[in-house]
Amino acid sequence: MKRSFIFFYFLILALISSSCLSSEKSPVPGANQMDQYKHLIEGKSVAVVANQTSMVGKTHLVDTLLRIGINVSAIFAPEHGFRDLADAGDKIQDGRDTETGVRIISLYGGHLRPTPDDLAGIDVVLFDIQDVGVRFYTYISTLHYVLEACAENDVECIVLDRPNPNGFYFDGNIADTAYRSFVGMDPVPIVHGMTVGEYARMLNGEGWLKEGLKCSLTVIKCNNYTHKTLYELPVKPSPNLPNMNSVYLYPSICFFEGTRISLGRGTSFPFQVYGSPELPDTGFSFTPESVPGARNPPLLGEKCYGVDLRNAISDKIVPSPKVNLEWVIDAYIRFPEKDNFFTSYFDVLASGPELREQIRKGMRADEIRASWKDGLEKFGKIRERYLLYE
Repeated sequence: MKRSFIFFYFLILALISSSCLSSEKSPVPGANQMDQYKHLIEGKSVAVVANQTSMVGKTHLVDTLLRIGINVSAIFAPEHGFRDLADAGDKIQDGRDTETGVRIISLYGGHLRPTPDDLAGIDVVLFDIQDVGVRFYTYISTLHYVLEACAENDVECIVLDRPNPNGFYFDGNIADTAYRSFVGMDPVPIVHGMTVGEYARMLNGEGWLKEGLKCSLTVIKCNNYTHKTLYELPVKPSPNLPNMNSVYLYPSICFFEGTRISLGRGTSFPFQVYGSPELPDTGFSFTPESVPGARNPPLLGEKCYGVDLRNAISDKIVPSPKVNLEWVIDAYIRFPEKDNFFTSYFDVLASGPELREQIRKGMRADEIRASWKDGLEKFGKIRERYLLYE
């Protein structure tokens, strides 16, 4: 009896210890640190920039704020919408949140940035969106415009920070702002290796907002996060990034969006394969169909031959601390009609024509990567100034 008691006593201690250890290792987003920002928004008119990832535990941030008496006057919705996921590129409409009745103002419809009328009567904007740490993922472009609008209209901005699943490295060509677009707003590499909070500090500190404007900015940090943390997203950030395999592959294979190659939109494994009817049959194929999140995918109904990367994590291909150009280069080499391989969108994603020209010239991946070296070194020094986490 005594031995049984001692056994269960130590078992309980072990479970408690294990639970505490697990809790210490699990990153906690800024939105969960209510004690750090509640006093900053109480008694104020608040607008929230949010989507389906803006969760506090199992409850949406907007619902959480309303339940504790915060005056949420407006919701700003980015690409893909607020609670429900729309297709990439779909225009998001203004309206009312069906759950709360709060007005929704689209930042991916008639305009991309809050207008003075949108911010009229607003005291503070809360920004809480899960990013994936890649230049052409549009949530950081929305962040850029929100900070500018807040600065222009004397509105405070509080960023509720979230871990970056690709925050363990930075890599790629530096965007040429002469080719600025909504998928390349700022002079950063393809993978910037920063959280949204760190990125906001950089936009403000480097004078990258319009006319060097400065926003009244507060960042609510994550707990238990470092840039070595491989953070697994609890909610998929957009319709076609359904799992960590796709999130890790995204920086390298998104360039196929600017080619005649399908990335598996319209399948159950988007951004985890690539292929085309024009590529040789090597034993793997897929056929894009019209599905929720990809109603009219590229190469709809056409059998595509290509490469299967669904096991990239288990095959230890990802996570990797560099952008992999081999896949795009190999597909270009094997594509029969070279003049039809690239679309105009490739230069938009690459923030200029240089990468396309390098591939067409037959440069190897290592040669192209060498051309990024100076830019990455300069960016690394800038990035270092704004990091909040080890």
